[in-house]
Amino acid sequence: MTALLDRTQLEPPEVRPEKGGWRRIAWAMPPLLLVLGFAVYPMGRVLAESTVTDDGRGLSTWADVLGSTLFRKALWRTVEIAALSTLGCLVLGTFLALVLAFVPFAGSKVVGRLIDTILSLPSFLITLAFTFLYGTAGAVNALIAKLSGADHGPLNFLGTPFGVIAAEITFFTPFVVRPLLAAFTQMPREQLDVAASLGASPWRVLRTVVMPEAWPALMAGGSLVLLLTLNEFGIVLFTGAKDVVTLPMLIYTRGIVTFDLPGAAVIATVQVLLSLALYGGYRFLFNRLTGGSRAAVDNAR
Repeated sequence: MTALLDRTQLEPPEVRPEKGGWRRIAWAMPPLLLVLGFAVYPMGRVLAESTVTDDGRGLSTWADVLGSTLFRKALWRTVEIAALSTLGCLVLGTFLALVLAFVPFAGSKVVGRLIDTILSLPSFLITLAFTFLYGTAGAVNALIAKLSGADHGPLNFLGTPFGVIAAEITFFTPFVVRPLLAAFTQMPREQLDVAASLGASPWRVLRTVVMPEAWPALMAGGSLVLLLTLNEFGIVLFTGAKDVVTLPMLIYTRGIVTFDLPGAAVIATVQVLLSLALYGGYRFLFNRLTGGSRAAVDNAR
């Protein structure tokens, strides 16, 4: 009996094969194949197309495209429009979310529904609306010309970078408002009441209580807007701004108009790398900030 107990203690327990292993692999294969077929394979084809040259394969197309003045101007214009549009969306979206969440007024729910409606519209409809309102023959110019007696109205900005930025701010601001409203609704009202009862002014409550809690939502909305504006094509195309050449517009011109597929593939690869770099930077910054705030909470406890 003692020998049997000693043997039981010395021998490791028998490891039995876990059941359902093949079943989990079978369930994982369809989404894996979908990702490979609809994401990895097309990007691989684009990257392979960018190395096609007249003599076979090489990097001469990359050198020609990256060294061109048009590409550098398009890259700078793309980053400029995306950054300014994102900044405008953050400012306007934060203001609208604060008003809708903390300033009760009649019709606030209707305004919220209208903001949600913009999310379901294609981006080029905003550009068409801007054309009807603020175009050279739009309603606003017609009204100003009628009131002033001038031959034409003074507004003529839709074909400029400012017109593209204004249209993008109008269309993408709801992507900032929605996550902020969700964050504000989850904020404990007792926390705001305590801060107000201690004599804190509304601006101080906003700065020290409200916005720190909503910072992750603001970052999430801002990063989404930055990625969307960086890759926006419809608004730039429908404004008809000839001097506003962005990377998506350059890809369209190279690939569809001039049928330069290797050149378009090079620009598309740069566009993807730029988007991935921005997303990686956002994730790093988000983890640092949220990790720091959690550490501060743990230390306070």
